[in-house]
Amino acid sequence: MDLTLLTLVFCLHDFVVNGNPSPLVDVVVDRYEIPTVCPREVQTEDFIRYHYNGSFSADGTKFDSSHDRGIPAVSQVGLGRLLLGINRGLLGMCVSERRRITIPPHLAYGSIGSDGVVPPDAVLVFDILLLDIWNPEDKVQVRTLSKPESCRRTTVASDYVRYHYNGTLLTGEAFDSSYSRNTTYDTYLGQGDLIKGLEEGLLRMCLGERRIIIIPPFLAYGESGHGTQIPPQATLVYEVLLVDAFNPKDDLIVQVKEVPEGCTRRTVTGDYIRYHYNGTFQDGTAFDSSYKRNSTYNTYIGKRYVIQGMDKALVGLCIGEKRRITVPPHLAYGEAGVEDLIPSSAVLVFDIQVIDFHNPKDPVGITATHKPQDCNVTSEVDDLIQYRYNCSLMDGTLLYSSDHDTPSFATLGANKVILGLEEGLLGMCLGERREVVVPPHWGHGENGAGEVPKSAVLFFELELVELTKGVPEGYMFVWLGDVPDPLFPAMDLNGDAEVPLEEFSAFIMLQVEEGKGRLRPAVDADSIIKDMFNNQDENKDGKIVEDELKVKVDGEPQQVIRDEL
Repeated sequence: MDLTLLTLVFCLHDFVVNGNPSPLVDVVVDRYEIPTVCPREVQTEDFIRYHYNGSFSADGTKFDSSHDRGIPAVSQVGLGRLLLGINRGLLGMCVSERRRITIPPHLAYGSIGSDGVVPPDAVLVFDILLLDIWNPEDKVQVRTLSKPESCRRTTVASDYVRYHYNGTLLTGEAFDSSYSRNTTYDTYLGQGDLIKGLEEGLLRMCLGERRIIIIPPFLAYGESGHGTQIPPQATLVYEVLLVDAFNPKDDLIVQVKEVPEGCTRRTVTGDYIRYHYNGTFQDGTAFDSSYKRNSTYNTYIGKRYVIQGMDKALVGLCIGEKRRITVPPHLAYGEAGVEDLIPSSAVLVFDIQVIDFHNPKDPVGITATHKPQDCNVTSEVDDLIQYRYNCSLMDGTLLYSSDHDTPSFATLGANKVILGLEEGLLGMCLGERREVVVPPHWGHGENGAGEVPKSAVLFFELELVELTKGVPEGYMFVWLGDVPDPLFPAMDLNGDAEVPLEEFSAFIMLQVEEGKGRLRPAVDADSIIKDMFNNQDENKDGKIVEDELKVKVDGEPQQVIRDEL
C-alpha cells in the first residue's frame, strides 16, 4: 500500500482560496514505516518506551533528541504526562513503527514556548520510533509454537528444568541466547531464581515443547533493566525449548517394551548381566550406545558398578526383554555430570535389551527335549560318543554348528570340550536330544574365545547319535565281568605254557567279541594290544609266561596279569 495514503490528519486543514494552508488546528501524523505484523497498538494509559528526534517545522532545526542521549524515553500515554499533541499522535502506534508527528503550537508549548529552547507559537515535528508497549494490567503471554504428541507430564513449581532460549526485546533485538553458549540454562522453578514472568511462563510445559513467552517489564527487570543488554522498562520475549525436567522426588520410570514368551527366570541382585543399550537425553539426543561399539555392557547387578538407577532397574529382567528406563539425575550422575558427555543434572533415558545373565553359582542347565523309550545304556566318562549340536548365544545368535552328516566326536572326560558341554553330554541315551545352558564359568569364562563373547552364556542343542562305551583314564582294556581264574591257562589257547603276541591278540579280541572285555575306543586295536603285550613281556623275549602276568584290580597290580591300562 502507498504509505502516503496512510497519512493521518486528525482535523481537516483550512485552506485559503489561493491554496496556501492556514495554521494547523490539530496534529498531522505521517506513518512512514509500518511493521508487517502489529499485534498491539498504543492505547490511552499504556506505557511506552520510544526514541525520538524533535525539530522545528519552520526550518528543520533539531531542538531535542533521545538518540543523542542514547537513552529511550519512557512515559504513559493520555494522562497528561506528555504534550497533548504527542498523546494524540501516539495513539494506534505499533512497536517498531516510525511516525512523524507534526504538532501545532496550541497542542505543544503554545504562545509561551519552553525554557528558551522552544520559541512561542512554534510548530513542532517529532520523529518517533516506538520500542515497547505495556500496561499495568498486562499478564505474561504464552504462545505454544510446537508440542510433542505425547506429553507424559508438565512442569510444576519445584521441578528442576533445563531449557534453551533466545531472548529478545519487543523490537526483535537480541539480548541473550543459550544456543550461543552451547549450553542449556538449568534451574529450579518456584524458588525465585528466575524473573517472575519467566517462572510463570515455564510452568505446565511438556518436554520438547517450544513456547514464546512475553513478559511485561514489571514482571521482568523493571525500572533497573539488566546489564547493558536489557534497558529499563523493557518487555522481554523468550523463545524457549524445554530440554529436560525432573523433580527431586522422582523415582525411576520403567517401561516394559517387550518380554519374550516362556520367561522362567528373572535377574536378581548378584547376577552377572550382559545387555545392549542406547542412551539418550529426554530430548532424544544420543550420548552413548553399546550397539555402536558392537559390544554388550557387562556387569554385576547390585554391586554399584553402574549408576544407582541402572543398578535398581536391572533387577527383575528376563533374557531377551526390552525396557526403557528413565533415570533422574539424583539416581544417575547428579549435578556433576560427566565431562564432555553428560550435562549437569541431566535425566537419562536408556533403551536396553538383555542378551543374557547368570549367577556365579549357576550349574549347567539341562533339559531333555526327546528321550527314547528304550534307554538301557547312557553316556558316561571315558565313553566315545558322536553327537550333533548347535551352539548359540541366548539371544539366538548362532555361533557354531556340526555338520548333519558328519557328527562331532568326543571322549567324555578327556577335557577336549568345555566343561559345561561335557556335563551336558553325560547321562544321555542314544538318540536323546537335549537343550543345555552353559554359564560362562562352565564355558569360556570372562575372556571368551573365537566367536564367543566375554562372559557369554551359551545355549547348546544336542543329539547323541553314536555311543561306544569306553575305559577309565589310564587304561586301554577293562574286564566287564570277573577275570578268568586262573587267567593264564585261559590265555594260553594252545596250552604250550607261553603266549606270543598273536595268541595274546586272539585272546583279547575274543573277550571283546564275547562282551567280556572292552578296548579303549577311538584307538587302533592292534596298537593297544601290542602295547598291552609289551607291558606284560617283562624280559622282552617275545612271549608271556605265567610268572610275568599281572592284572590291576581297583588300580593296584595283582598277581595273575600285569598291564598299564
